[in-house]
Amino acid sequence: MTLITTPGSEDELMTRAYNIAGKKVKEVASVYNLKIPSDNVHAKGWLGIFFEAVLGANAGNTPTQDFSELKIELKSIPIAENLTPSESTYVCIVPLLGSGTKTFFESNFYNKMSKVLWIPFDGRKNIPISEKIIFTPFLWSPAGDELSVLKQDWEEHMEKISTGYIEDITARDGIALQIRPKAANGKILTDAIGKNGQLIKTRPRGFYLRSSFTKKILQKKFFFDF
Repeated sequence: MTLITTPGSEDELMTRAYNIAGKKVKEVASVYNLKIPSDNVHAKGWLGIFFEAVLGANAGNTPTQDFSELKIELKSIPIAENLTPSESTYVCIVPLLGSGTKTFFESNFYNKMSKVLWIPFDGRKNIPISEKIIFTPFLWSPAGDELSVLKQDWEEHMEKISTGYIEDITARDGIALQIRPKAANGKILTDAIGKNGQLIKTRPRGFYLRSSFTKKILQKKFFFDF
């Protein structure tokens, strides 16, 4: 693999992103000597790592933006046949302890979402990962109704968590932002607050943007009549 330096400015980052737009994954991978998974089943999550590598993201697994010095988060988004995101978008781990001590604007979730570089790509299941085309990237920051609904969802979720109702939250909750289990398997547990204020064991949770929300982001950017 060819090591890519971290971009020194937003313009440099966007130049790199535009340079891979319109190309197939295999074309970009060959330039940077990246090995492509043999099939789509083994490629789950690989494309996100792929984009981080070729664009020079430097955050790794730390709880900060992928391009920490630029304060920009990177999110790839698969687009299906009807030009709709084919899955929800993972944002970050949900804090289950001490969750009532921060406001929305102080949260890691807002830190991640305050400025996002979206990389749309061909998300059709029947297209081999090597043949998937990378679409036009763009920068986005939540504002207006987008920001309001994210803030409302986040605050409602975090109130339930801080008052011991973590186990009552389902993937159906939240207009734009949902909470779902986030772990390799159901045996992985972490601490949380129970209904009586006691510590309980529960599965780690993640914040996910609903595809209906990201679809509207794409609509606003590209003016498609989805």
